[in-house]
Amino acid sequence: MSSDLQQIRIGLTDNHACSYLPHLQERVAVTLDEHMHTSDNYEVLLANGFRRSGATIYKPHCDNCSACHAIRLSIPEVKFSKSQRRILNKAKAFRWELKDVMDDNWFDLYSRYITVRHRSGTMYPPKKEEFLQFSKNEWLATKFMHIYDDSQLVGIAITDVMSHCTSAFYTFFDPDIDISMGTLGVLFQIQHAQKEQKQWLYLGYQIDECPAMNYKVRFQRHQRLVNQRWQG
Repeated sequence: MSSDLQQIRIGLTDNHACSYLPHLQERVAVTLDEHMHTSDNYEVLLANGFRRSGATIYKPHCDNCSACHAIRLSIPEVKFSKSQRRILNKAKAFRWELKDVMDDNWFDLYSRYITVRHRSGTMYPPKKEEFLQFSKNEWLATKFMHIYDDSQLVGIAITDVMSHCTSAFYTFFDPDIDISMGTLGVLFQIQHAQKEQKQWLYLGYQIDECPAMNYKVRFQRHQRLVNQRWQG
């Protein structure tokens, strides 16, 4: 960790069942210093493996597991694969628009997504106020990338925007669309980061044993944070 972060206060949660590897226990380290809740400080924390949930900044700190690796893309070096280009071509009628707030019908879309794709997860049943608390904060520029098919809203990729990077926070979409919408959301976030000349796009954590996450490692060039060193 960089020297200016070595003195921050950290609290540890209790152990509980892992959301991604249910046979294991997880806990997280949470930053306790309110002065770290700024865009510039969060950018440094991202580079050291932290993420946010609402206004809480955390990173995995499990006793017997190190499967979670922070993952990011080097935007100047991004190269789309053939399959990623096929997805963009299949979605050529789609467009994205960055907004400060979500469209009025966002919760209908979110509810369908959670009900179809994540009925067994912790976010089911979908709750409007709970999701708003999860996604928003007051100290970071959080944008909502709306994905439209013509005028129909088909997805929202929540994106945190900082000076030198962006961070893919959470994406939900129409579960009936015959396109890999998770991958498409990242592709559109890459386009936005390229347009804004950002250095990095952070994609959260990669767990190789979790098949739903494996689309992340198909993006090049990606880097993983392993033993506090970015590799890739």
